[in-house]
Amino acid sequence: MSVRIWIVVTTLLAAVAPICPLRAQALDFAYPFSDPLRTLPVVMDTGAMLPGDTDPIPRSYDKPLSSPLALTEAVDLALSHNQKVRGAWADIKVQAAALGQENAAYLPTVTGTLNWVNDNISSSNSSSTKSYTSQASARWRLFDFGGRSAGKNAADNLLAAAVATHDSALQQALSGVIQAYFDAVTAGASLKAKVKNEEIAITILTYARYREAKGIASRLDTLRAITALARATLEKSRADGYYRKAEAMLKYSIGVPSTTVLLLPTEFDENSANTVTGKELSAWLEETLRNHPAIVAARKQRDAAIKQVAVARSSGLPTMDLSGAFSQGSYSGVAVSPGSMETTVTVAIAIPIFDGFATTYKVRGAEAKVEKETAALTDVEQQIIMGVIKAYGDASSALLNLDASVALLKAAQGALEVSQRKYDKGAADITEVLSTQTALADAWNERIRTQAEWQSARLQLLTSAGKMGRSVLINGEGNLRPDGGGSSTK
Repeated sequence: MSVRIWIVVTTLLAAVAPICPLRAQALDFAYPFSDPLRTLPVVMDTGAMLPGDTDPIPRSYDKPLSSPLALTEAVDLALSHNQKVRGAWADIKVQAAALGQENAAYLPTVTGTLNWVNDNISSSNSSSTKSYTSQASARWRLFDFGGRSAGKNAADNLLAAAVATHDSALQQALSGVIQAYFDAVTAGASLKAKVKNEEIAITILTYARYREAKGIASRLDTLRAITALARATLEKSRADGYYRKAEAMLKYSIGVPSTTVLLLPTEFDENSANTVTGKELSAWLEETLRNHPAIVAARKQRDAAIKQVAVARSSGLPTMDLSGAFSQGSYSGVAVSPGSMETTVTVAIAIPIFDGFATTYKVRGAEAKVEKETAALTDVEQQIIMGVIKAYGDASSALLNLDASVALLKAAQGALEVSQRKYDKGAADITEVLSTQTALADAWNERIRTQAEWQSARLQLLTSAGKMGRSVLINGEGNLRPDGGGSSTK
């Protein structure tokens, strides 16, 4: 290819450069620019952040599990191992690439070719012919009745939908791991309560045997105490099974081997986030409709479908293209003197006349897609709103139940202490003691259940509204506190 052709091509690229500034990227032997049209969203560079957070989610996170596992650490482990989150992250790159293809439609295409031919004929009159052709051509679409613009806008909306879908995947992953974490801690707290109940049953049995040996109580009291201890031991064994199952689910959620030994808190701290239920339900619903990532994603999907209608319509409308070609060499056997060049400039207007009604059905299909995406948006809004209403009611009710469970537990503990003293002095029989023991066990169960319901409902409200962030957990709004330095529940 001659030097002049290279000059023409270089000049054309220089004219295009101000329209599409190139960003320097790491060089690749296959292609020198990873994102020359700057279609990747900022989140790909800064990292994804949850609502209210100031730091991005760690892309890779590992924690030595020899120390107690905090909820925030469980969240980081789960998010870094969740495959749906990774898939949603990759989908952002897919949509960014699709947007790049739409943006490329605004730029000219430049093609260069170089052919060299050596033709040898072996016969009585041998001959040899050498020829070459070199050509550079450019093509630029000037006008298309808005097809490119609509395609770009649709791709913009799909990219925004991909980002929102990733945010929604984060919320779903958060909800799953938080539920698994609280299930495990709740099961551990229940196991701890059952162990206490067994210890109380052992103490009562000791009293009963002592009184029987002294002749103060009958053999029947001792048998009743033995029965109560057996029941307490059975309940402890059952609670241990529930704990092991919940712990296994938590290990699966955070992506660690099933043989890993986890150290978990065994008590709840309800210093609590009245800010969760201090806001009116109408405010929660309004904010959810505006900002929930799943709703935003569905809304962007619908907007993209609307733009695709314009793309379909434009395919049946005229287009105008500007093209140019520069060539040198020999053409169809006609020798051209060295250094000569042929230049061709063409302005072409394509007017579709009949395409077998293909455009008509493209438009009908695009309009049907709008109806489908609109229905999907309404469905997503209704499901999320119902989830927020339910979570708000559950959180409000659970918060009120906390104080009641405290009063119930204190009353049951006091009743058992009184009945034990009375039984020790012979002022009460074994039936009263066992009755108060059962009441205390029920009070412990109610206390643990109300604590778990509050923690779960509070965080479920935040995830239902699409507002759950790591900062909510770090700031200690109703977080868990380790028991005795984070000792294992086992």
